[in-house]
Amino acid sequence: MTIRRFHSLFSKEADYIPFLSKDNKEKKYYAQEGVSPAIAIILSQIINYNLHPSIKELYVKAKVYELISLYFNKSQDADIEQCPFLVDEDNVKRIKQAKEIMITRMAEPPTLAQLSEEIGLSLKKLKEGFKQVYGEPVFSFLFEYKMDFARKMLESGEYNVNEVGHRIGYSTSSHFIASFKKKYGTTPKKYLMSLGN
Repeated sequence: MTIRRFHSLFSKEADYIPFLSKDNKEKKYYAQEGVSPAIAIILSQIINYNLHPSIKELYVKAKVYELISLYFNKSQDADIEQCPFLVDEDNVKRIKQAKEIMITRMAEPPTLAQLSEEIGLSLKKLKEGFKQVYGEPVFSFLFEYKMDFARKMLESGEYNVNEVGHRIGYSTSSHFIASFKKKYGTTPKKYLMSLGN
């Protein structure tokens, strides 16, 4: 990539990047450095991409911007805040295992304490690691997953509102309806009617 092209990505922040001088405008830039824990996580997320193919290009582009921003973040304390334990591939596997446990048992999920014991990570490392790998706390992730799962069940036309709510772990349909409305801004019934239209 030419410096000119690269420079265009950073028009507002260019003053903070020392090698983007007039002398270097058309030169190529190479550097060989160690990979920080934060960058290792982003690379892992790109490699383990598990989203719909239609948004792959957008996802990868966003991750590349994230990598570039992390690369130029030379703060002394930056890595301390980025959960260095996650560089350990074993810990990343345990975090992924935690996600699978929450998904497969979404109707009756374990507590965070039970989950940390089951995967063999401390509660602190589970909380920090899950947020680093998946971008949100465990139960926020589970809520989003459950609502997406519920929406797909409703769209299939094979289940009524009560069945969907029960399947994802709501003891009453009113609680499910409230959660669905919180997420999508409409009730499951109105959502189904909008699909019909």
